[in-house]
Amino acid sequence: MKQILQHLGSGETHLSEIPSPKVRENHLLIETTRSLVSSGTERMLVEFGKANWIDKARQQPEKVRMVLDKVKADGLMPTIDAVRHKLDQPLPMGYCNVGRILEVGDGVAGFAIGDRVASNGKHAEIVCVPRNLCAKIPDLVGDEEAAFTVVGAIALQGIRLLQPTLGEAVVVTGLGLIGLMTVQLLKAHGCRVLGLDYDPAKLTLAEIFGADVLNLAQNPDPLDAAMAFSRGRGVDAVIITASTKSNEPVHQAALMCRKRGRIVLVGVTGLELSRADFYEKELSFQVSCSYGPGRYDPQYEECGQDYPFGLVRWTEQRNFEAVLDMLADRRLDVGPLISHRIPFDTALAAYDLISSGTPSLGIILQYPASKESSTKRLSIRTVTLSQEPHSITASDPVVGCIGAGNYATQVLLPAFKSAGAGLHSVASSTGVSAAHAGRKFGFAEATSDGRSVIDSVLTNTIVIATRHDSHARLVCDSLKAGKHVFVEKPLAITREDLDAIIQLYQSVCADKKNSSPLLMVGFNRRFSPQIVEMKRLLVSIEQPKTFIMTVNAGHIPPEHWTQDRQIGGGRIIGEGCHFVDLLRFLVGSPVTTVQALMMGSSNHAIVRDDKVVISMKFENGSTGTIHYLANGHKSFPKERLEVFSTGRVLQLDNFRRLTGFGWPGFRKMNLWRQDKGNAACVAAFVDAIRQGGPSPIPFHELVEVTRTTFDIMDSLA
Repeated sequence: MKQILQHLGSGETHLSEIPSPKVRENHLLIETTRSLVSSGTERMLVEFGKANWIDKARQQPEKVRMVLDKVKADGLMPTIDAVRHKLDQPLPMGYCNVGRILEVGDGVAGFAIGDRVASNGKHAEIVCVPRNLCAKIPDLVGDEEAAFTVVGAIALQGIRLLQPTLGEAVVVTGLGLIGLMTVQLLKAHGCRVLGLDYDPAKLTLAEIFGADVLNLAQNPDPLDAAMAFSRGRGVDAVIITASTKSNEPVHQAALMCRKRGRIVLVGVTGLELSRADFYEKELSFQVSCSYGPGRYDPQYEECGQDYPFGLVRWTEQRNFEAVLDMLADRRLDVGPLISHRIPFDTALAAYDLISSGTPSLGIILQYPASKESSTKRLSIRTVTLSQEPHSITASDPVVGCIGAGNYATQVLLPAFKSAGAGLHSVASSTGVSAAHAGRKFGFAEATSDGRSVIDSVLTNTIVIATRHDSHARLVCDSLKAGKHVFVEKPLAITREDLDAIIQLYQSVCADKKNSSPLLMVGFNRRFSPQIVEMKRLLVSIEQPKTFIMTVNAGHIPPEHWTQDRQIGGGRIIGEGCHFVDLLRFLVGSPVTTVQALMMGSSNHAIVRDDKVVISMKFENGSTGTIHYLANGHKSFPKERLEVFSTGRVLQLDNFRRLTGFGWPGFRKMNLWRQDKGNAACVAAFVDAIRQGGPSPIPFHELVEVTRTTFDIMDSLA
C-alpha cells in the first residue's frame, strides 16, 4: 500500500510503498476513502522539516537543552549520532481520515466490518487506529464532510474550555480551518462572533458563517474594533486559533477582554505573558489540548480504557461524535472550506501547494475505489525491497528482524550489517519503520507480519527487538522453528515465561544435539573493550572483590510502557538486568543472595521501584551493589562502576574513562567515544554461528541473570 511520509531532516515528502498494517488489540483496520490535508498544521511540519539545524534548534529550545545535557554525559559524537538518527526517521503525515472498517481487533465492541468511520488516521490507503480515536459516521454525512471531524473536534474542545453562554461576545483570532469551524460552533452556541485575519477570502467565509470580521491587513486597531463590537464593555472571551511565533495575539486578547474574561489558546503563539495584562482584570488563560480528554493518555488511546461517561462527559471520541452529529444536522457547513480535491496517487501535489504559498484551505485527498478485493489488499503485508537473494548455509547467518524501533535501527541493525550477516526481512507492526529500515540497511523485504519472518525458509537467525512482553513468546516460536535467536533484553518478564524458555531450549538442544540453535540476549556491556580490560585485570586476583555500580537511569513517566509490569516488566527487569549481568560477568561466580531496598514513599514519587539499591553476594565471596536511580540529573554521567580489591581500585566512568589506582602496569584506558560493547556483542554472536561454536553468553548465565531480576523485585515487594 501507499502512505505519505515526511523525512524530518530534509522536510521532503514521499508517497512510499509500505506493508499493509495488521490489526492490533483495541484497534480498527480501516480502508481509507478520503483524508484531509490541513494547510495550516501540515505546512508547519513541512517548514520545520526543511529548516536547517540552526533554525530547528531555534524553534525547539527545550530540545537544545536536552542535547547539551547529553553531550556532557555521553560525549559529542554519540550525541551527534543520536540527533542524526532522530532526524532520519520517517514521519507519517495526516490526522484526518475517513474510511470503511476492514478488520476489528480483539477487545473492540460497537464497531463492525463495513462501518464508515472518521478517525485521526494518517494519509495512507490502509490505517490501523485505536478504537477510542474512531467514530461512526451518520448516514446523512458524506465522506468529504466527515474528513473534517478531527479538525472540528479541535475547535470544539477549545470552545468547551471557554464555556460560552448564550449572547456572549467572542473574538476568534486566526481564521484557518480550525478558526472557521470555531466561528460556526460559537454561532451554534448563540454567541456573537468577531473574526480577525489578514486573508480577505477567509474573512468572507467567516461573514458567510455569521461573524463580524476585521481585516488586519488594513492595519486597523483590533482593540477599538473589539470595544465597539462589545458595546464598550470588552469582549467576554477570545479564542486564539492562529499560528505565529509572536506574543501579540495573547497580549491583544488580554486588552480586548472585560474583567474576568477568558482566553483559550487552540493554535500556536508566543507565550511570554505580561502579568499586568492579566492581573488587573483577573483574566483566565488556558491552553487547549488537541481533540479533548484522553489525548496522549496511553491507557485511553492504546489500551481502549474509556473514561466514565458520568464523570468525563466529553472525551476526544465523544467530541468526534458531536461534530459528526452537527454535520448530520447541517449546523456545520464544511463544503465552503474545501479549496482543492487531489487524487491520492498525486497527493504530493498537495504539499507542493501548501509549500508554495498558493492560497489553500482544506485539501481533500481522494482515494480510488480498490480494484482488488479487500482480502487481497490485506494480504500484501510484505514489500520486496531487493531482488538479491541471500545464500543459506548452516554457517552463514541470514537475519530476519522483528522490531524496527530506535534501538534496532540505531544500534542492532548497523552492528549486524557491519558483522557481515545477511539481512533478509525486517518487520514492524505498522510497516512504516520496517520499510524505512529495510531500505536503509539493505534488507530484501519489509513486512508488518512478524510471524512470516520466523516461518521464512530464507532466514536462519531471528533478531527480536520488540516490546518486552513479546520477547519470551517470540523466542519460543523462533526456537521451535530451529532458528538462532538474538533477543534484546530482557529474556522474559515473568517466571512462567522464563520456565517455558528453559523447557523448550533444553528440549531443542536434546533433539538437535550438535546442531542446536544459539540463544543470545543483548547483554552488550560485558563486551565493551574497557570491561574486557577490567576482566583481564581482575581475573588474576583470587580474593573476593567489592563492586559498586551507580546508574543515573533518568526519569521515565509512569505511564510509559516500560513502567507497565504487564508490558515492559518495570525498569529493574527491563533495564536493570544489564547491570546484574555486568557484575555477574566481572565476578565470574554465581549470585547466591539478593536484597533490595527502594526509596520511601512521598507525594511526588508515583513510581518507586526505579529508585533502588540492590545488594548481591556471589559464591566466591565477592559482593556487588547496584544503585539504580531515576531521580538524578541528566548532566551527571549515566553509569559509573568502581571495583575494590587487595588495595587496588578500578573506576569506569560512563564507558569512556577507565582509571586504575594501585595497579602495577595499568593507569588508565580512555576512549574518544563511548563504547558499551554493542557491536562486539553482535559480532561475537555472528562469529559463533559461523564457527559452529557455543553462544557467547552461556545459557545458564542468561537464566541466572533473569531470575536474579525477579528475585530483586520479590525483595522489593
